[in-house]
Amino acid sequence: MKVKVAILGCSGRMGRNLIQAAIEHKSIELIGGSVRKGSSFENFDLGEIAGIGAIGHKTTTDYQTLLAADVLIDFTSIAATLEHIQWCKQHNKALVIGTTGFSDQQVETIKAAGEHIPLVLAPNTSVGVNLLFKLLEITAKAIGDYTDIEIFEAHHRFKKDAPSGTAVKMGQVIADTLGRDLNKVAVYGREGITDERDPSTIGFATVRAGDIVGEHTAYFADIGERLELTHKASSRMTFALGAMRAAFWLSEAPAGYYDMQDVLGLKD
Repeated sequence: MKVKVAILGCSGRMGRNLIQAAIEHKSIELIGGSVRKGSSFENFDLGEIAGIGAIGHKTTTDYQTLLAADVLIDFTSIAATLEHIQWCKQHNKALVIGTTGFSDQQVETIKAAGEHIPLVLAPNTSVGVNLLFKLLEITAKAIGDYTDIEIFEAHHRFKKDAPSGTAVKMGQVIADTLGRDLNKVAVYGREGITDERDPSTIGFATVRAGDIVGEHTAYFADIGERLELTHKASSRMTFALGAMRAAFWLSEAPAGYYDMQDVLGLKD
């Protein structure tokens, strides 16, 4: 039996990779995809959008045609995702969310939706990145109390949020492990003459350039040595494949608020 999946916002860069990943996944059946009203890609064959040839399913602006889906996948925008959550609640549909940049209040809204439907919120659906989150927890427990912690991330010129959702999640994992409030200890930029570094802070540095898919590094630096934990993505397909893994897992999950650590079985 295959899990029936629909992709919301399927005409973008990530949407096209999601189409391809869904078609290639042996346990996923792609049944449709949406585009925003007025899109030039309305009524296009999904396979042709992804550049892999016609598959017989066309894009739609009418979500009612996606009711056959078991799970919907959303890598769109903050405003669109919040609307999609309400639609999924109304129709009791599971949802994988890869959209980033939500405020703390918006995340609470998403968590509340998990009381009604099964959903995964993942700032990064890459299996490798989620293994990195686990390694960050282990490292922070071992040496976080006495090292300077800095997070570097780089993405393509089109990315709108900064720092990336993945970088923020990295900082959150470290801060939670150390019993710190990220909102109080995060430093998002340095300029001019600054005071000596506060050892409790977690610094962030951001690069936006060219077609960088995604690079993230956490530095744990002491006097005389430093540990660097790095993940580099060379293709968006890694995120798309992770999203399919999440969709398959979510299809059998009860209502709840989950992340990729749940999907991968990495929680203690």
